[in-house]
Amino acid sequence: MNKLENPPEETSGLQFKYIFKFLYTLVLSCVIGFGYFYRETIMDFISGELSSEPAQKQKAEDSATPDKKEKKIKFWRAPMNPSYVRDKPGKSPMGMDLVPVYEVDGEDSGLVKINPIVVQNIGVRSVAAKRMDLSKQIRTVGVIAYDETTLTKIQTKVSGWIEKLYIDSTGLYVKKGTVLLEVYSPDLVTTQEEFVLALNYRDSMKQGAHLLIKKSGETLLESARRRLELFDVPEHQIRELEKTRKIKKTLHIHSTAPGVVIKKHVIEGMYVKPGVTLYEIADLSKVWVNVDVYEYEIPYVKEGQHAVMTLASAPGKTFEGKITYIYPFLERKSRSVTVRLEFDNKKMLLKPDMYGEIVINAKTAKNIVTIPSEAVIRTGARSLVFIDRGEGRFEPRNVTLGMESEGYFGILSGLSEGEKVVTSAQFLIDSESKLQEVVNKMSPAPQDENKDMSKMDHGSMKSDGMDHSKMDHGSMDHSQNKK
Repeated sequence: MNKLENPPEETSGLQFKYIFKFLYTLVLSCVIGFGYFYRETIMDFISGELSSEPAQKQKAEDSATPDKKEKKIKFWRAPMNPSYVRDKPGKSPMGMDLVPVYEVDGEDSGLVKINPIVVQNIGVRSVAAKRMDLSKQIRTVGVIAYDETTLTKIQTKVSGWIEKLYIDSTGLYVKKGTVLLEVYSPDLVTTQEEFVLALNYRDSMKQGAHLLIKKSGETLLESARRRLELFDVPEHQIRELEKTRKIKKTLHIHSTAPGVVIKKHVIEGMYVKPGVTLYEIADLSKVWVNVDVYEYEIPYVKEGQHAVMTLASAPGKTFEGKITYIYPFLERKSRSVTVRLEFDNKKMLLKPDMYGEIVINAKTAKNIVTIPSEAVIRTGARSLVFIDRGEGRFEPRNVTLGMESEGYFGILSGLSEGEKVVTSAQFLIDSESKLQEVVNKMSPAPQDENKDMSKMDHGSMKSDGMDHSKMDHGSMDHSQNKK
C-alpha cells in the first residue's frame, strides 16, 4: 500500500515557518553588524546625551563667574619659528598668525627649573647685586724716554778748528754756561779786531769832536759788539776784550742748557763748519714714559690721570706721575694707542730705555650696581646672568655691562640692586636651559581655539610614507558612504 502524501495545508505551514526563521536570522544579523560597525558613534551619542545637562550647567557657571586671575601675555611667537618673537599680535614671515605665550603663575616663562637637591649637588652659589664705587685700573708696561722739550743741540756759527775740549765724554752733567770747548776761527779773530778798533775810535772822538762824530763812534762800537754776540761769543769774553783790548786766538763755546751730555760729535783738532752739531744735551730732571693702551681701554684714559710706576732696578719703590698726552693715532699691528706719562727724576733713578710696570688709575664710577665677574656668561652677541628665584628656579637675563674692576662688573641695565645672581655652576644651568629650549621647540606649537580648521588646504597634504595599515578604520564615520 502506497504512502499518502502530506496535505497541502501542512506543506504551506512548514514553508512559512522556514521563511520566518530566515528573515528573523537576517534581521538579527543586520542589527548586530550595524551595532559592531557604529559602536563608537552610538556610545558617543549616548554619553553626550547623558552629560549634556551637567556640561551646560558647568558652562553657565563658568560664564557667570569670571576668572579670579587672568593669564598675562608675555609676548607673541610664530608657531613654526620660536625665535620670531613680537610684543603684539600679527603675522609671521610664513603668513601664519602669531600665538600668545603666557606667563606661568605671574613669572617668566623662560625660567629654568632644577630639583633643589641637584642644585645643592652641583654647588650653585648666589650673591645679591649691590651698589659700590668702581675704579678702573689699567696695567701696562712702559719705556722711559727723554723729555723731548728739554733736548738741546750745541752748534757753532763759525768755521774753525777745535783747539781744546773741556767736556770730552758722554754722560757728563753740565750746567747752563759750562765751557764745553775752545775753537779757533779766523772770523772770530777778525771780529775781535774790529771791536778793538771801534773802541779806540770811540775813545779818540770823546775830546773836541763834534757831537755827530761822537755818535757815529758809538754806533760803530755797538755794531762790532753785536757781531760778536751773533757769533755766540760769551759775555764775559766780550767784557774781558773791552777791558784788556787784547785779541785772543780762541774763544769759548758754552752750554746753553743744563743736563747730561748724551751725544758728542767732536774731538780735538777737528775742523767744524756752521750748522754742525757738537753736543746733544738732555735734562733728566723730568722723563717721559710711553705706554701702550689697548683699543678697548681708550675710553677710560684721560689727560691728567694719576699713574704709579715700579722698576726692577728699584725694588720696593714707587714713582708717581701723570698722563700728559694721548697720541691721536692707533698702532696698526698692536691695535693700541701710545700714551705719554711724565715723572719727576730729581734723584736720577729713572734712566732712559728702562722698562717699568705702570698702573693707571683711570675712570671712576660712583654708586653703581655691581656683580662679581664670574656671574657673567659672555656669548659674544650678549652678556647673560642667571637670577636665583629660589626653590631651584633660575631666570636667564640679558644685561648691559659697564666698567670692570677688581673682579666686579658695573651693570648699566638689566639688573636691580638686591637681585641674587648665580656665581658658580651657571654653565650647568645654561646647559639645562638649552635642553629645555630644545624640548619646547620639539613640542607642538599652541593653536588658537577659534581657528577655523576648515580653511586648511588638504589638497597640499602629502600621504607618501603614511602607514595606512595602522589606521583605526573602525572609528571612522562611514555615514558618507551610505547611499
